Amino acid sequence: MLSVNDIVTEDLIQDILNRTKNASDKIALAILEKARKKKGLTLEEVGCLINARDDGLIAEIFDAARQVKSEIYGERLVLFAPLYVSSHCVNNCAYCGFRQDNGAGRKKLSLEEVAEQVKILESMGHKRLLLEFGEDPKESPIDYVVEVIKTIYATKCGLGEIRRVNVNIAADTAENYRQLKDAGIGTYQLFQETYDRKTYKQLHQGPKADYERQLFAMDRAFEAGIDDVGLGVLFGLYDWRFEVLAIISHARYLEKKFGVGPHTISVPRWQKADGALWQSAPSAVSDDDFLKIIAILRLAVPYTGMIISTRERPEIRAKAFSVGISQTSAASRTSPGGYGQKSETANQFCVADERTLDEVIASILAQGLLPSFCTACYRLKRTGENFMELAKPGEIQKYCRPNAILTFQEYLADYASPAVKESGARAIQKHLNAIEDSAVREETKKRLARVAAGERDIYF
Repeated sequence: MLSVNDIVTEDLIQDILNRTKNASDKIALAILEKARKKKGLTLEEVGCLINARDDGLIAEIFDAARQVKSEIYGERLVLFAPLYVSSHCVNNCAYCGFRQDNGAGRKKLSLEEVAEQVKILESMGHKRLLLEFGEDPKESPIDYVVEVIKTIYATKCGLGEIRRVNVNIAADTAENYRQLKDAGIGTYQLFQETYDRKTYKQLHQGPKADYERQLFAMDRAFEAGIDDVGLGVLFGLYDWRFEVLAIISHARYLEKKFGVGPHTISVPRWQKADGALWQSAPSAVSDDDFLKIIAILRLAVPYTGMIISTRERPEIRAKAFSVGISQTSAASRTSPGGYGQKSETANQFCVADERTLDEVIASILAQGLLPSFCTACYRLKRTGENFMELAKPGEIQKYCRPNAILTFQEYLADYASPAVKESGARAIQKHLNAIEDSAVREETKKRLARVAAGERDIYF
């Protein structure tokens, strides 16, 4: 019989936080030396880094995180967009604009409207979507979710297409997760929001109030055959120090039980939502602590993809890219039907980065990073254990860089502004020269020529 304590033992976490309060800088530096080897960290080691207060030591944490991210994922940064499909919800989550008692208008996209939204996203250059649905068994049953996924894959706009759909729906049954798997999803994402049971109970009314239903959803997803799952915490609902240890504990549990840790960890930070009960974060997280969270998670779970959303301001996103983030949304809208027009219906949260995809890419290039629209791993079955075998030692980068180059070249040819075309061409040459394997480098050049000749969706 599964127990919550199999995943998160609150007393243990609090004990670790207390015992590591006064860890010496010498101990912390030794922990960072271990972390640089990309082997991950124990909860107690993470506690020592969480409690680090010296500015010089925190700078060392950031430096180690940059190194680990670079050695595993390199300079590439994967881009995606969320697609909100239905804002109908039977829950009353205090922090969410979709909560049932919010009087704002509701919207559920028809399949025709889904296709219209997808064409807009494709015309921007997006290749990867994250589907979002409010929880409502009547308005968003699993059959509807599956039809939405099929519609997205079938919708093409010029040379544009969505090559991978990731899904964030409410905690569900293994049977329904099998239907998602059969529909061809990439990663199944579900956030615990907060791992503190008392806070969780205060925040939630409705089916989502079942803490254990939420916590063990990933077990059911794995049992249904889904290879990749994504964890997350809404930072700001409870003490971030506790949440970091709890989500790492959850990651350890999944790796031990299923042989596969989380494919992604998302780090959304509380953001105001029109119509939400709470209009300020109960446990606000400062910008400095937020960046520290990202760096520590990168060191503790080095293999995982780390995701940041447009909840954050551009300047914070840029800093986060350098200390651990490997995937980011761009040009997001957080209400159904929000792309291409101003939506009058409920938003899940307020966006802090409203730049276009092209503007985000220009900023990424200015940082020396490589924008990527790659979805190759999903389609070549480099998922689950196969992905982990490549990601943990940093071997995945052999595929990440050339695939990022090829998909970014598609973006430059089909969607980029003149300024981004120019800076992007220089970036591609730089990152092409950085491919160490001469045979892979030469093959990438050949495939770039094929892209220039009009071929699309070429990948390693």
